[in-house]
Amino acid sequence: MAGGGVGLDEGDVDRDPFRQFGRWFDEAAAVLDAPEAMAVATADAAGRPSVRMVLLKSWGEEGFTFFTNYDSRKGRDLGENPHAALLFHWEPLGRQVRIEGPVRRSGPSESDAYFASRPFGSQVGAYASHQSRTVADRPTLDARVVELASALGGREVRRPPWWGGFRVEPVAFEFWQLGQSRMHDRLRYRPDGDGWRIERLQP
Repeated sequence: MAGGGVGLDEGDVDRDPFRQFGRWFDEAAAVLDAPEAMAVATADAAGRPSVRMVLLKSWGEEGFTFFTNYDSRKGRDLGENPHAALLFHWEPLGRQVRIEGPVRRSGPSESDAYFASRPFGSQVGAYASHQSRTVADRPTLDARVVELASALGGREVRRPPWWGGFRVEPVAFEFWQLGQSRMHDRLRYRPDGDGWRIERLQP
């Protein structure tokens, strides 16, 4: 992993973790094709964990939003246990950002607007794929896509009711910077009154 030795000091970071995230995100965007790629960890009602990569679609003080099929494994997990952990790994900079918090569904208008912005093929895919469910083989899935594309072609494709956004509302951030000899810098932000408390964690 590149980027070691840069250091991360309490005096250099923004007191607001959202602004600090924005600073690091912009720096990652300068060297990565997909800085928005993130791991999303969930757990079901029994506490069994699951993790996968998704794309961050929007973020701000209200939270970090991604979109998916609500009937997928992550959607079902979040229905049973509405908490998630996010991880951004920006290897060229030797950086990670961890975010944890409760999760809520995005409002219908927000999900509608994002779905409408997707390419036609992706809209069809949202209808064709019963995400996380088994399928006999790839030709079966491809045939379903062709059939639906033909049926929907030339018409506005509305968002299916089983598809939409989830927003993670942070209650903790951790900014991780690669250090020499595995002595990494880890700064955690947690709510403190009207602001945030910054704590240094041992590597």
